Amino acid sequence: MGNKTDAFEAELITLQTAIVAWRHATLESSQRVLVIFEGRDAAGKDGTIRRIVEYLPPRTTPVVALPKPSDRDRSQWYFQRYVAHLPAAGEAVFFNRSWYNRGGVEPVMGFCTPEQHQAFLAEVPKFEAMLTDGGLKLVKIWLDISKDEQKDRLKERHNDPLKLLKTSPLDAEAQPRWDAYSQARDQMLAHTHTPACPWTCVRGDDKKAARIAVMRHLLQVLAPAALLKGVAKPDPAVLFPFEIAALTDGRLAR
Repeated sequence: MGNKTDAFEAELITLQTAIVAWRHATLESSQRVLVIFEGRDAAGKDGTIRRIVEYLPPRTTPVVALPKPSDRDRSQWYFQRYVAHLPAAGEAVFFNRSWYNRGGVEPVMGFCTPEQHQAFLAEVPKFEAMLTDGGLKLVKIWLDISKDEQKDRLKERHNDPLKLLKTSPLDAEAQPRWDAYSQARDQMLAHTHTPACPWTCVRGDDKKAARIAVMRHLLQVLAPAALLKGVAKPDPAVLFPFEIAALTDGRLAR
């Protein structure tokens, strides 16, 4: 166990160092980067993002986790409150959940109408195409997790006083509505995976392996080749590009 932990910590530092070098190289550039993290409840979004940005300046590398929409927000164009947080030149923004709330939690929990859900699935590829056509680099990551592992993590979260602020009333619905969330995930991935804005899927039951895979992937798709020395490609058993077959061949949890 000790050797495995030591190996993880050593690679983590190597990858974090490479990420710092990447951000240093791009701070003065015109590059605009948006990384979206979506996934099941307790799939590891918070911890993964925390490791990525640990040594990055929060002013130019903010993490955006918006609260539930206000009445005013709900009266606006759906994407409007997210647009305000898009990156400017030299910035990299990480969304811890995003406009894809309407692809998952909102239809499952009845927070939007079926018509709003279907409109979203039709509109989001056009919206994202506008962003990337305008020069923004968009990376979309789906963190998946098995039902049993989610159950264990939610129980741990509930019983650990240090994780009290991570709990949510929606946690109690994650397991009873597992199948509904699976169906929403499948629809979302199938409708919003495009050549210009693809989804990358991560099997998150092993937190450490998932974090390493995501950090490797971000460097491979964002960093210049000169900074990739010593950075291995992600383990394909952990991280893979979405394809329709993944919905039925066991790579995504049912």
